[in-house]
Order: sequence, then C-alpha cells, then structure tokens
Amino acid sequence: MADRAQGITLQQLHYFIEVAAEGSISAAADLLYVSQPTLSAAMKDLESRAGRALLLRSSRGVTLTADGTEFLGYARQVVEQMSLLEQRYLGGQPARRLLGVSAQHYSFVVDAFVRMVAGSGVAEYEFSLRETRTWDIIEDVRTLRSELGILYRNDFNRKVIDKLLRDSGLVFHPLFLAEPHIFISRKNALAARDRVTLADLADSPRLTFDQGVNNSFYFAEEILSTLSSSREIRVSDRATIFNLMIGLDGYTLSTGIISDDLDPEIVAIPLDVDERIEIGWIGHSGMPLTEQAQRYLVELRAVVAGFGVALLG
Repeated sequence: MADRAQGITLQQLHYFIEVAAEGSISAAADLLYVSQPTLSAAMKDLESRAGRALLLRSSRGVTLTADGTEFLGYARQVVEQMSLLEQRYLGGQPARRLLGVSAQHYSFVVDAFVRMVAGSGVAEYEFSLRETRTWDIIEDVRTLRSELGILYRNDFNRKVIDKLLRDSGLVFHPLFLAEPHIFISRKNALAARDRVTLADLADSPRLTFDQGVNNSFYFAEEILSTLSSSREIRVSDRATIFNLMIGLDGYTLSTGIISDDLDPEIVAIPLDVDERIEIGWIGHSGMPLTEQAQRYLVELRAVVAGFGVALLG
C-alpha cells in the first residue's frame, strides 16, 4: 500500500478530474496521452493515499462513489487555485475555465451565463448550461456534473425539495423572492392588463415544463401545479413554450423576470394570487465554490438586481 504520508500529487488530481469527466479510464488515458495501465495504476495509488474508494469500476466504465464525488469538488478547487497561482506569479498562461450550471427554464439564468462567458477574458474554456427538469438539476449537482443548480421553492414544495437536497448532501441558498407572473405573447388580449386573475386564464392553454418520470406536483417548475386545467400542454424547452404562447395564446407561470433581448415577443403580467416564488442556487454542503462559479453568481445577482428585484442574503 502506498504511504499516505507521501501526499497526493497535482498530476493525480488532474488525472482524476479527467477520469471522472469521461467516465472511463481508457477514454481519459487517450485524452491525457498516457497508457491505460499507467492511468489505472495512478487512480489506485490515489485511492490508497486518500484512504478510501473514489471510483466504482465496471465493464461499462467508472462512476464516482459518494466519497469520490466529494473528493472531485475539492480536486477541482486545488487544481484551479494552482493554475491561478502559476498564472499570477510564474508567468503561466491563463487557465482553461470550467463550469457547469443546471437550471430550470429562466431567461435571467441565460443572461447571467452570457455575461459570465463574455467577461471570462480567457482564450480557452469549457462551460455547460443545462436547462432541465427539477429532479435532474438536483442529480446533476449531486454527482458534480454541474457545480451549481438554479431552481425555485415555495410553501407547497419546500419540505419535499429540502429533504431531497439534504439526502443528496446539498444546500439551497436563496437569491430572491418573486411575485408570480404569467408569460404570454405580446399579441395576447391579456397583454394590455395591469394584472390578471386565475379566472382570466380559465379558457387559455396552460403550458408547463414536462418533468418526465418524476412528474410529481412537488417537482413542477410552475406554482399552483395542483390546480386542474381543461387545456394543458407539456413541453421540454423554452423555445417551444414561447412558440405555443404565440401560436395558441397559451400561458405559463413564472417569476416575471424576462429578457427583452432574448425573448422580445413575450411579456410578463402579474398574477393576482397570494403566493411567492423563492429562487435560489444549490450546491454541495460544505464544499467551496470555484472562482468561476462565484463569478457566475455575481453576474446572476447583477442581472436580477437590474430588474429592480431585491436580493436575499
């Protein structure tokens, strides 16, 4: 067994990050230009030095253990900090920026992502933005496919969401409270109203984001998910939902924050209900964020504040 006192090397951390990203030692070996036996031995040595199993190996590749998931978060931190140190003091090249974000379907999430990428100031980066289902957002962050998740909770779903987050080792960090709005086409007759009621929407198609096999009311992306509707259409992406708002005079329920640049044909009208939507980000409990993730949250807060919304925390 390797002497744990020897410590873990930066090279091993680089190797581990690539293996986790590829889900395969052989695929990672190809990317790293090392032999598969060499990389496999390096991973076994890393686990020995860490004193715990980090990878589950099978004929289909490798997946992270619970310890491996936590270890990956810290490995990314160490590698990023070393790259920044080398860049600042040793004249190294700017590090390749990495960040994954998973979110419900909000235009302000995209606005902030655009600002983050545009302001990254580096020649090389690898970013991912996944607009996806509520359950998948939590799973993405739990497995570190994404470092951050953006979703909502309210009085109805709070206990279920919070329990799922706790069981996954995740924490919800509030960003802001939003008054519920409907999103509709500018050509919709309701677009001229200052406020609308649920009765005003009775004959309009209700558009919701499909939650797949986890289609519980608690995982719905829209509030008031338990209310019945005589006309309901489920969709999987924002482009489709906006097209249906225009083509069918449909509506969906959301925060009221919408980008005129990204969604010029859609308007937000306040909905007269006694509800509030709490938007926040989720991340691993006790695991520090990379600097790139912190930069994204700065841009996210700036975009939201630009709509006159009061931030929490």
